[in-house]
Amino acid sequence: MSRRITARAGRPRASARLPANLDNVLSELRARPLHLAVGGLVVGLVAGPRAPALVLVALALCPLVAGRAMPALAVAAAVLGGALIADARLAALDHTTLGPRLGHATSVDVVLTEAPRPRQFGGRSAVVRLGSERVLVRTPARVAWPGVAVGQELRVDGVLRSLRPGDAWLRPRNVHAVLAAERVRATGRARGGVAGVLDGARERAQRALQGGVPAPQAALLRGMVLGQDEALPAQTREDFQVSGLAHLVAASGQNVLLLCALVFGLSAVAGVGLRMRLLAALALIALYVPLAGGGPSIQRAGVMGAAGVTATLAGRPATRWYALLLAAAATLGVNPRAVEEPGWQMSFAAVAAIMALARRTAEPLRRRGVPAGLAEAIALTMAATIGTAPLIAVHFDRTSVVSLGANLVAAPAVAPVMWLGMAAAAVGQVSAAAAMPFSALAGYPLAFVAWVGHAAAGLPAA
Repeated sequence: MSRRITARAGRPRASARLPANLDNVLSELRARPLHLAVGGLVVGLVAGPRAPALVLVALALCPLVAGRAMPALAVAAAVLGGALIADARLAALDHTTLGPRLGHATSVDVVLTEAPRPRQFGGRSAVVRLGSERVLVRTPARVAWPGVAVGQELRVDGVLRSLRPGDAWLRPRNVHAVLAAERVRATGRARGGVAGVLDGARERAQRALQGGVPAPQAALLRGMVLGQDEALPAQTREDFQVSGLAHLVAASGQNVLLLCALVFGLSAVAGVGLRMRLLAALALIALYVPLAGGGPSIQRAGVMGAAGVTATLAGRPATRWYALLLAAAATLGVNPRAVEEPGWQMSFAAVAAIMALARRTAEPLRRRGVPAGLAEAIALTMAATIGTAPLIAVHFDRTSVVSLGANLVAAPAVAPVMWLGMAAAAVGQVSAAAAMPFSALAGYPLAFVAWVGHAAAGLPAA
């Protein structure tokens, strides 16, 4: 009996371990005041417009989390500041002058901000800018769209309608109304200023990516390099969704990572110094984000890449979690509703899962003799799959059981496609003909990626 009592007394209970673990977590947080402040800002940006009570809870927890008085006040100020910024930003984004025109026939000049997408039951739709506001133009199958590029002006005849419950997906994109169009025609005018310059660069990049490869592969190349998937054939789109490769045709952190790797590699070969390499990477990130559409996922990737490069430039290595928090604060500061978009959620979930799980998964694989490159690929794919699978199931009522295998098989071809496509887009700013060899070479790994998607989607119960 005495032995049992001694053994039980010497064994720590779960309730006794909890405060020690909590103290360790709090100690790590308190050692990083900037992390706490940016985290508080993110909490305010997310909770302020949606759950004011959660802001009060966060304020009450500030002294417990931060410990000392001054850090606690700073975190509380960050939470309140985030809530106020979100409210002010949403008020500005929601301001509209379209109210008196709703329900009436109108003829307006709008600027195309994205390529038209086919609708499920025929016709097309696209978000346009009407004055300073965003409107969705919808056309039935009988109405033809003119062949104009993003940034070109259109004259649309139709009826402006308010958003309905079925249009809830438009609210995170800050769309104020739907224009049911009966006629769409080009005016021949284009945007000026910086936006016009970017539109022109994007159009030249698109032309460069279309040369030297068949139309279906050109659409896939545009999707992988610029995140423009509207021209993908329906079968390819379905194959990539079923096989778990759909992320390849959405501009994301992978694109920015491969862009920086290409810049650093070429700069090192050319003998360029570290500081100039980092400055070149920053400049290309700043150019690539708007070229790739500027959506929440690519904004997050661009901000994270810029934060890491800037920290390296300053001689202070950036922590991964701080970069993620900074990206969240930046993207939500621009659009507090971005957190409601599935793409934003999955992008952050994938990055967070990779940070938390990838290294722990790769190390055991390497110890068992798996080559380092393959171990990293398996770990990254598994972590991203685990992080995004619940969100995919919630938002799309499906999940891919072949995603891990398909991504591993396709992985060796992804980087060559990206690098050759980026080279074609860059050279195409000067000459579309000079860019053709790069896009033509990209056709070989591109065909392999397309084959993997089709083959994986055809597996039983994929």
